[in-house]
Amino acid sequence: MFAPRDPDEYLLPTERRVIRVRRHWSSLLWDLLEAAALLAGAMMISYLLPANLGVVQNILWYAALFVLLRLAYFVMEWWVERIVVTDKRFMISSGVFETKVAMMPISKVTDLTYERSVLGRMFGFGTLVVESAGQIQALNRIEFLPNPEEVYDAISELTFGDKKAQAERFSMIKAQRAARGKKMVP
Repeated sequence: MFAPRDPDEYLLPTERRVIRVRRHWSSLLWDLLEAAALLAGAMMISYLLPANLGVVQNILWYAALFVLLRLAYFVMEWWVERIVVTDKRFMISSGVFETKVAMMPISKVTDLTYERSVLGRMFGFGTLVVESAGQIQALNRIEFLPNPEEVYDAISELTFGDKKAQAERFSMIKAQRAARGKKMVP
C-alpha cells in the first residue's frame, strides 16, 4: 500500500525491458561523508560540554538523530529510484512518498553521449547525456549511471540500430526462454 510501484508496472504489454538499474552507490557518498562529519562533530561537542548542561546535550543529540534520519531518507530515495530502458522509451521512476516517473521515447533521441571522470572510471559510473529533438527533456542528463558503456551501447542499438535484427533477436530470446520454461518479462 505505501510501497512505491515497481517500474515494470509502468511498462506496456508490447514493450520489452532492455536495462533496469539504479544509480551508482557513489551518488550517496557526499551525503554519507556529510552525516559522518556532523555526527563526529556532535560527539566532540557533547564530550567537551560540561555535565551540567543537560538541555544542550539533549538538543545536540536530537540534532544528531535528525542527521541520521535525513541520511536514511536519502538512502531510501536512492534505493527506490530506478532507471529503465525499454525498446520504446526510457524512464526514471523515483520518490519515496510521492512517485514521479519521467519518460522519453527512444524515437526522440537525436544524440547520445556518455562522460566518465577519473573517479567515475575508478568506481564504475558515468554520466549519460541524451539530446532530443525539440525542447530539453526531463532525462537529458543522467548522472551516476553504473556501467555507462553498456547503457550507451544498448540505447545506441535501439535508436540507431537495425530494427529488423532487433525484432529477430527478441524473437530468438523469447523462443529460448519458452523452451527453458521461463516466463518472458514484457
